[in-house]
Amino acid sequence: MTGPATPMSVPEGAQTATVAAGCFWGVEHMYRKAFANKGLLDARVGYIGGDTQNPTYRSVCSGRSGHAEALQVIYDPEKVSYRSLLEFFYKMHDPTTANGQGPDIGSQYRSAIFFHNPEQEKIAKDVTDEVNKEWWKGKVTTQVLPAGQWWDAETYHQLYLDKNPGGYECPSHFLRSFPPLSK
Repeated sequence: MTGPATPMSVPEGAQTATVAAGCFWGVEHMYRKAFANKGLLDARVGYIGGDTQNPTYRSVCSGRSGHAEALQVIYDPEKVSYRSLLEFFYKMHDPTTANGQGPDIGSQYRSAIFFHNPEQEKIAKDVTDEVNKEWWKGKVTTQVLPAGQWWDAETYHQLYLDKNPGGYECPSHFLRSFPPLSK
């Protein structure tokens, strides 16, 4: 099926986190695996941060739409914190490469956190500063931006690696072992 995915429902009390870390298939797969039964209620791959309406995978991959391939997570803040989701984000990809992850090059593969409210903005900036100093030695290029309009990716992209276990996975998507942050 190539049409748009069914929109996610956000249960009462749930919150939304939106991150971009390269090819969205691997990002979704890693978040679902790490946070299954630990506060992740749903996740969806899609497009954000661009200036075109109704972007498609083809238009985003061209690099001309301005959108990033991204993951939107619906989570229970009673079970997992926004901070924990962002610390995981900084462990599961390489935030030091501007506009790319591994062999995937272009602004559509940029590292970014798209915040949904002032509290998320503060946490995102704080965590970014901390991991930049303690884990990535001053080389983080991750953008911290207001969320803006989200567009769900086409249905066949949702749960892609679950449906296609031998499918493409970006080699920069793996969990790094870092010591706990000092804050």
